[in-house]
Amino acid sequence: TDLPDSVEHLYGDRNERDGLAQLRGSRRWDVVIDNPTTLPHWVRDAGEVLRDRTDHYIFISTISVYADTSRAGMDEDTSLARYEGADPLSETMESFRQSMGRLYGPLKAASEREAERWFPGKTTVIRPGLIVGPGDESDRFTYWPVRIARGGTVLAPGTPADPVQIIDARDIAEWTIRMAEQRATGIYNATGPRAPLSIAELLHGVRASQSGDNVVSFEWVSQDFLEQSGVRGGSDLPVWVPVRDDNAGFARVSIERAVAKGLSFRPLAVTARDTLDWFRALPAERQATPVTGLSAEREAEVLRAWEASRAG
Repeated sequence: TDLPDSVEHLYGDRNERDGLAQLRGSRRWDVVIDNPTTLPHWVRDAGEVLRDRTDHYIFISTISVYADTSRAGMDEDTSLARYEGADPLSETMESFRQSMGRLYGPLKAASEREAERWFPGKTTVIRPGLIVGPGDESDRFTYWPVRIARGGTVLAPGTPADPVQIIDARDIAEWTIRMAEQRATGIYNATGPRAPLSIAELLHGVRASQSGDNVVSFEWVSQDFLEQSGVRGGSDLPVWVPVRDDNAGFARVSIERAVAKGLSFRPLAVTARDTLDWFRALPAERQATPVTGLSAEREAEVLRAWEASRAG
């Protein structure tokens, strides 16, 4: 509803077998950007309707498609997660939800194969990392600007050198449009920033983006202690993912191919400042109920336990 009045809206339900009926007919489209797809049958249905009526199909996938995240520098040719079920085309949103996220990567990988099947020679697959910035209702990055703005001792996860990767939604959106304008096909990892980023650099960068004289300090709590305390990386402490052998490369994905195609990045300070401004403009009840991150009470509880363990 926030699009200009001049944009035509066609509505359908991709969970229905003929949910794209409004797209049938003789009309043609320059490009299809398939943004929300999780299920392979959604791609199949789009292919049946649009394969001969578009010049370019852009499928938004995820870096979670990779089978082995233990090594740094995973590029687009790294092997993909395998779907182990009976038939990926039979999966529904209900079965996906029941899988507790285990099917996310395999189904995205299967969806990529469907895209190549229905739109051969004119498919672009974009694999984003964690998408952040103003408008992100998941709060998976927003937690940090909001928490740091509150001041005091901030629970910081793991070690200062632990790697993180993020990309501003506006950067990936603008680059996707440029890829459409160029008719650029192929597969691209799309996360950021351009240079390696540590969790310490991210947190201090967020702090530096904020005005005001709040006193902020970071208390680095070990990964082992967080796990023992039931504090989860990625949700309770977003952006940061615990660095274990099996996912040591998850936040070190290669983006060389996308950068060579013009992927660019606005400064972290801009993303952090704009995200905080957006969040503060939300209704008070929404600000009081963030979707992701530790509550102030839970954070204080974990910090007290951490200090007690160190004293002991």
